[in-house]
Amino acid sequence: MQDKRFIGNLLDEALSTGGDFAEIYVEDTESTGLTMLGGKVYKASAGRDYGVGIRIFNGYNAIYAYTCGNDKEEIAKTVKKAAQAVKKDSLTRRNELKSETVDNIHIIQIPPNQVEKSRKVQLMSAAHAAAKSVDPLISQVSINYSDSSKHILVANSTGKFVEDHRTYTRMYISAVASKGDEMQTGGEGPGALSGLEFYDTIDIEEYARQAARVAVTMVNAKYCPGGRMPVILANGFGGVIFHEACGHGLEATSVAKGNSVFAGKLGQKVANEKV
Repeated sequence: MQDKRFIGNLLDEALSTGGDFAEIYVEDTESTGLTMLGGKVYKASAGRDYGVGIRIFNGYNAIYAYTCGNDKEEIAKTVKKAAQAVKKDSLTRRNELKSETVDNIHIIQIPPNQVEKSRKVQLMSAAHAAAKSVDPLISQVSINYSDSSKHILVANSTGKFVEDHRTYTRMYISAVASKGDEMQTGGEGPGALSGLEFYDTIDIEEYARQAARVAVTMVNAKYCPGGRMPVILANGFGGVIFHEACGHGLEATSVAKGNSVFAGKLGQKVANEKV
């Protein structure tokens, strides 16, 4: 991660051409991935991703630039190029950067990057065996394991300077059931903002069996009846549908510019009462 003085200099450069607000985002991520098919690991990956992003606001306009380099000179050059997109006489002074401490609600007991891959493979093998044991109709089981550790820094011209560590782990189990020419798939993907201790709190074998049961149920199922039927939008995905239909038009950046169909209609009826 970059030091506070350097980040402050970057924000000064970002505002040097008249921007109203500037923000720096730094992310350093280490990740691991394992894929098992037929009870054998056939793919393994490990990597590190690093990047710095700069966002500058000028009225309703936003400029964004980024670099994947860790060299301070390269980062400073990227910020300078972004600032050159703003041309305004008045200058905004940033506030002094102050470190902000946030409560750690996800305490990591077993960091995944400190655990041997063999332990992760053991968990995958147990899930694979459990899924295969459900029914002879299960013809294939694939397991995808992933974990990542992210160190994030966010600083902006209002004085915020916040760092966060995020650790993720997940295992996705996919089971295929075959019957004649018919093939159906079931899947389960438990995961959490947690270290490897997550797998001590769940029964990964039961998740695997559930994935297999879904596949078997599907392959044995009859075709659903056709015809006109009522459509019910429940919580969750129903919100996604609403967002895509109306949400983008209600975004302030669109309304403020007059680009939205809802612009200038405050207090007016714009939809059916049922919406």
